[in-house]
Amino acid sequence: MIIKLPCYGIVVTFAPGESGELRSDLSKNSDEVERFDQPTLNPTLSAIDGIESMILAHAIAGIDIESPAYIEGIETAVEAVANHI
Repeated sequence: MIIKLPCYGIVVTFAPGESGELRSDLSKNSDEVERFDQPTLNPTLSAIDGIESMILAHAIAGIDIESPAYIEGIETAVEAVANHI
């Protein structure tokens, strides 16, 4: 199954109840990410990775990640990360 979300270029490819993959523009195009010299210690990337992992886990578990409320939650979480840099 492939789901393309209307925010941040998020595309989730998965088999329900099995495994999957998430791709997005979140870490690729973030100006804030470039502020840190050591990617392994980058709190912004860590937070974004956590958000992406949760979205993928929810999709695999059968949660409707395409619902307007869920999309709004993603946008709010990403804004919160950006505001705490």
